[in-house]
Amino acid sequence: MTNFIDEKYDVVVIGAGHAGCEAGLASARLGLKTAILTISMDSVADMPCNPNIGGTGKGHLVREIDALGGEMAINIDKTFIQSRMLNTSKGPAVHSLRVQADKKMYHTEMKKVLEKEKI
Repeated sequence: MTNFIDEKYDVVVIGAGHAGCEAGLASARLGLKTAILTISMDSVADMPCNPNIGGTGKGHLVREIDALGGEMAINIDKTFIQSRMLNTSKGPAVHSLRVQADKKMYHTEMKKVLEKEKI
């Protein structure tokens, strides 16, 4: 069976991983009619391999997304199990926070944010 949606959208985001969720929320918050397509609602903001956000590279990216009004940092604050500062034996320029999420709770909370957003 094929589902067909006869509506017009300004933005269609393919995929509901971290990037898809952030892209969809950003465009909707700019007032654009937005749709996010995913194979399964159970895979929204899924963390199949690594339930961590942060670290040397990803931590900086998450801070930039947060500064632009993104949800990843807000959601991880709601759902974290533990956090750890990495590279503390080195200089402060390379210190980075890594936070481990409750995978199911992170997915559930991000899905709620998406569902509540006006499109």
